[in-house]
Amino acid sequence: MAGSGSGPVNLNRFRKEKARAATKARADENALKYGRTKAQNAAESADEARAQRLLDGHRRDPDTE
Repeated sequence: MAGSGSGPVNLNRFRKEKARAATKARADENALKYGRTKAQNAAESADEARAQRLLDGHRRDPDTE
């Protein structure tokens, strides 16, 4: 290390940064795999509500559920 210009390395900091990077990488991978945006969830809920209203509107006897 003579002449490299770098000081001592804090191994605890290195270990924690490596763990954080791995956790973030896993979270990003899961977000791509399973995650949906708030807008997507809201759009799906609105579509389901619209479909339910449409179905309810075509009932022969509106009082029967």
